[in-house]
Amino acid sequence: MRLVTFTDGMGTRLGALDAAGQVRDITAIDSALPRDMLGLIARGLGRMPAINDAPVVSEARLLAPIPRTPKNVFCVGKNYHEHAKEFAGSGFDGGAKDVVPPYPVVFSKPHTSIIATGEPILGHLDPTGGLDYEGELAVVIGQGGRGISKGDALKHVFGYTIINDVTARHLQKRHSQWVLGKGLDSFCPMGPAILTADDVPDPTALTLTTWVNGERRQHAPVSDLIFDIPTLIEAISAAITLEPGDVIATGTPAGVGIGFAPPRFLASGDVVRIEVPGIGVLENRVA
Repeated sequence: MRLVTFTDGMGTRLGALDAAGQVRDITAIDSALPRDMLGLIARGLGRMPAINDAPVVSEARLLAPIPRTPKNVFCVGKNYHEHAKEFAGSGFDGGAKDVVPPYPVVFSKPHTSIIATGEPILGHLDPTGGLDYEGELAVVIGQGGRGISKGDALKHVFGYTIINDVTARHLQKRHSQWVLGKGLDSFCPMGPAILTADDVPDPTALTLTTWVNGERRQHAPVSDLIFDIPTLIEAISAAITLEPGDVIATGTPAGVGIGFAPPRFLASGDVVRIEVPGIGVLENRVA
């Protein structure tokens, strides 16, 4: 099931996308359902109504599936082998000694950076001219916990979505710690939906593709991750309690703007399109 958060003239609520990509108001046929995504994640899926029994919302506008996460969005750097190599050779790595990190590199983006598909990336907030894209599969936590083992990790996954880890590269390099280069307002496009984990028996079978202005820049299977999803959940939850609705962006494959010589940074009017089959398409234009 592809779950969404949407708004129309009757307010913001929970919905689902049908096979044709139409928004269906599942709360209209089941009044016991929470009207927000965090409420549903905390409750668990349980028995859900049949999507095609729910009315189509013709004037729906999609929001980010989780417009405000319980904590900052967890992000993982240098988590595909080829991207780790291109980042190390780009001059933007801040002097890191390891091309491939021995442990997951984890940073975060504040909830104020989250925007929906179709909303503009505010490129002018980066005055340095180093705007870049990073298409990523993201994991949505269902059952929370601390000290989650790799063997149990996927039991704690509610579903999967897409994130664009938009980055101001010169700011990232300048500040060494990545938050001030990656946490700017609008620098975390998310969506369009959460594909529930029951529809993803093997997340390593998913693939991610990114286009910029119609040109394919990134394409990789999730199986290429250096640190897989169970490893990431175990590492983050070792001493940080994960809560229902927490989001972990798993890293980006090769093909980002700084991987080219010279770098191919984003400019006003550029359109970044990221697709994971099954989840859908996340598309945003640079304002």
